[in-house]
Amino acid sequence: MTRLVQLWCRDVRRVALVEEPRVRLLGECASICALAREAIAAGTTLTALIRDHARGEALDYDAIYRGESEWQLLPPIDHPEESARCLVSGTGLTHLGSAKNRSAMHGASDAELTDSMKMFRWGVEGGRPAAGKIGVAPEWFYKGDGSILRAHGERLSVPSYAEDGGEEGEIAGIYLIDSYGWPCRVGMATGNEFSDHKFEKKNYLNLAGSKIRTCSLGPELVIDPEFKSVPGKVSIERAGKMLWTKEIRSGEAEMCHSLQNIEHHHFKFETHRRPGDVHVHYFGACALSFGDGVKLVEGDVMEIQFEGFGRPLRNPVSIAQNTDNLVSVSSLA
Repeated sequence: MTRLVQLWCRDVRRVALVEEPRVRLLGECASICALAREAIAAGTTLTALIRDHARGEALDYDAIYRGESEWQLLPPIDHPEESARCLVSGTGLTHLGSAKNRSAMHGASDAELTDSMKMFRWGVEGGRPAAGKIGVAPEWFYKGDGSILRAHGERLSVPSYAEDGGEEGEIAGIYLIDSYGWPCRVGMATGNEFSDHKFEKKNYLNLAGSKIRTCSLGPELVIDPEFKSVPGKVSIERAGKMLWTKEIRSGEAEMCHSLQNIEHHHFKFETHRRPGDVHVHYFGACALSFGDGVKLVEGDVMEIQFEGFGRPLRNPVSIAQNTDNLVSVSSLA
């Protein structure tokens, strides 16, 4: 599978093709967004365009990945001109494990049918419609614009107003809306859809606010990856030692909603089909360390890896030490 990274060095941005143990610069290409625009305009595939551009300098990927190079990793997608034109969102209750975690989080007994379990059952019953048909809508949530995206190695923040922060190891779809308003899938990437599970646990209606947090992608974007049943692993390290780890799986065979159904229900909204916009959509997690009673602390490192999606995504946790301050609104009356 073709894998790309975005890099920057002294205010210069470049896209590079992963050729382990090196990455090869794609000429003067400054962003994956620009590369996708070029492919659409030329009526060609990304794979063909990448092959044509892959004649630049080869760089040591190990040094870049470890943060020891003058070249640094960026998130593998962004809207380079305007971060507000990148919408970050997600779909929940797509995996069997996510429903179990959600139900346990809200303290429901097996005899109770929570709203979460109702939505999950609707997905099991109608989330995988026949080709050309529309299935039941999945749970959808908003995370923010492109300014919340973090790269491999960058800190994910628990702000002063938050009650907690926890990893969500997922795969995310990356999209660009063409000039006619049609969504084009650029590829997929490993993601950490970082959320405030303690706040959500208080009440299911807190879900929306619990999602507006920083999150991460990468380090690589994969063009046309295998997405049937993708094995992976999520781990938490504390003070250099393994604290918690779990084998996970994502992909259509592991989900109650098909990719087509998830994409339809995201892009059915006209406001999600504005020409030139970039979309990052997380497809859901099947396991959470929070569900096993783990509370992340300052400096813990979250690591997520999926087979075929390149190197692991690693991000330390940063917890705000300041107290929450009142935000005052000025009147213009």
